[in-house]
Amino acid sequence: MIVEDDAKIRSIVADTLRKWQYDVVEIDQFDQITALFEKHLPHLVLLDINLPIFDGFYWCQHIRAISKVPILFLSSRNQNMDIIMAMNMGGDDFVQKPFDLDVLVAKVNALLRRNYTYQEEQLQLSHRQLVLNLSNSTVQYGNQATELSRNEFIILQVMMRHIGKIVSREELMQALWNDDQFIDDNTLTVNVNRLRRKIAMLGLEEFIATRKGMGYMIE
Repeated sequence: MIVEDDAKIRSIVADTLRKWQYDVVEIDQFDQITALFEKHLPHLVLLDINLPIFDGFYWCQHIRAISKVPILFLSSRNQNMDIIMAMNMGGDDFVQKPFDLDVLVAKVNALLRRNYTYQEEQLQLSHRQLVLNLSNSTVQYGNQATELSRNEFIILQVMMRHIGKIVSREELMQALWNDDQFIDDNTLTVNVNRLRRKIAMLGLEEFIATRKGMGYMIE
């Protein structure tokens, strides 16, 4: 998935990667990047820093809240602080513009090779025999399975990536924040309660614990 507002650069990079037999999604709607990410579920994101509306650091945080997908920053910025921020925000690598296409392809190949062996555990999160399928937003316990809504899926995924740690309500609301709609406190409560009921109906009680005044936790 290429998130680059310079149409010429975006097209050149896309054409180069297609020659290497990669399926490429070019993004030109810069107010809906999170939603488009969830729609396409790419295996890697090429992300510019200077973007309309919100910058690449902002979108990196939103993607990182719901996914461990490798993120490769592309930017004309050349200050050490920009590279440090890119890494601290969750980026995996940084390529400075203008760049050599062969070098870019080599970095893409390396990131994909390093991050994907396509084993089953990379497509699922599991705890206490509850399995969250990342490919189709379903949750399974024993022989029972049920579909999750977008919000329920994000909540459960964030929490299952932080087993044994308290996840604050603010962290969950930030992860749920749609591009055009902020998720408020009441909406979060409703979604957590619905998720709990669905898990309980599968046969697993008290999977998500409340830590009063702090947030939620899966022990």
